[in-house]
Amino acid sequence: MLQIQDLSVAYGRRPIIHRLNAGPLAPGRVVSLLGPNGSGKSTLLKAIAGLLKCGGQVVLDGQDLTRQSFERRAQQVVYLPQSLPASVHLRVFESVLVAARASDLSPQAQAVSPERILDVLSRLGIEQLSMRYLDELSGGQKQLVGLAQALIRTPRLLLLDEPLSALDLNYQCHVMDLLRHETQAQGLTTMIVLHDLNMALQHSDDTLLIRAGELVGHGSPETVITTQSLAQVYQVNARVETCSRGLRHVLIDGLCTPAV
Repeated sequence: MLQIQDLSVAYGRRPIIHRLNAGPLAPGRVVSLLGPNGSGKSTLLKAIAGLLKCGGQVVLDGQDLTRQSFERRAQQVVYLPQSLPASVHLRVFESVLVAARASDLSPQAQAVSPERILDVLSRLGIEQLSMRYLDELSGGQKQLVGLAQALIRTPRLLLLDEPLSALDLNYQCHVMDLLRHETQAQGLTTMIVLHDLNMALQHSDDTLLIRAGELVGHGSPETVITTQSLAQVYQVNARVETCSRGLRHVLIDGLCTPAV
């Protein structure tokens, strides 16, 4: 279980996250993190990952991550940023091998097999890139390699900041299906920042909706993504309708008209 308790983050004197509480978030579930630009989504992920100083607690399976060393937290929590670091001159296969060994010095991590690496690349549909150099890849291909680097580490908590932003429609659906399968199969908790509300409706189990660093909605996607919440958070007139296949879709009719 993941529990976020009174989490607060500030950049200097400017507060970004305000005593945010969320959870418990159960393992085996994909949690979509929604909100407008500047609402604190990326900051929240970085704070959970231990990359930012924060107040409050982040409790994973009864252990307060904020009291652990960064090295200990990195063995359990993997964070994939929105913008990946500048590519080094490594082959894709080598980069995934390095990722597997980076934060875990156990014999199991150090002895990760080539077959396991190729299996992860295959499930992402990029096994053909295994001998390509990172600095030769497109933005979308690098994003998929970053996801392989995250999955090979078998974390208990996976934090993904807009991993679909550079992917085409086919790969977006492919990646979300894979994430849901891996999340359930490994019993981990996956928290993913999304801007596509329909992707959140159809591919996530739980949803956190934040605005200006405060939680305004928490629950199933169907109960959080509503006409009222979209007007409140995004200032848009929207409908959430069910198609002939029984899937929920968000339709935007325009901007909310400000009161005179």
